[in-house]
Amino acid sequence: MYSAVLLAHSWIRWIALIAAVGTILAALRIRVPADRAGADRWSLFAMAALDLQMLLGLLLYLALSPFTTEAMQNMSAAMKNPQLRFWAVEHLTMMIVAIVLAHVGRVLARKAATPSSIKMRLLICFGLATILIIAGIPWPGFANGRPLFRL
Repeated sequence: MYSAVLLAHSWIRWIALIAAVGTILAALRIRVPADRAGADRWSLFAMAALDLQMLLGLLLYLALSPFTTEAMQNMSAAMKNPQLRFWAVEHLTMMIVAIVLAHVGRVLARKAATPSSIKMRLLICFGLATILIIAGIPWPGFANGRPLFRL
């Protein structure tokens, strides 16, 4: 079960990241009210991918991952171990904040009245969310690195 959920979580991250970047690019094209449809579709797709990622991530975090199981047994020791701290605190925090920012940005953009306010709200919220997502991904070559594509 752990391997299957980890595989899905690993692959869906790319869908979520592409959708977040797609939202940013669609927001850049907003000039008139009719332009909001593309950004709205991209942000909806990003929300679906991010929510699925969060569901899989929480399943890993709370039940399946040997890293978080080890960290939860002795949180004080885990905070002194950079790899355990990354999985127990840093990755989780960055991703939850990114998801909250994306949700807030989508809601604020949908309530905005002018094209420029829609654009700015999406750019700020999804831009920050995308930066957090990129920062929270365990890139190969780093201490917590994982493969870019699991098979």
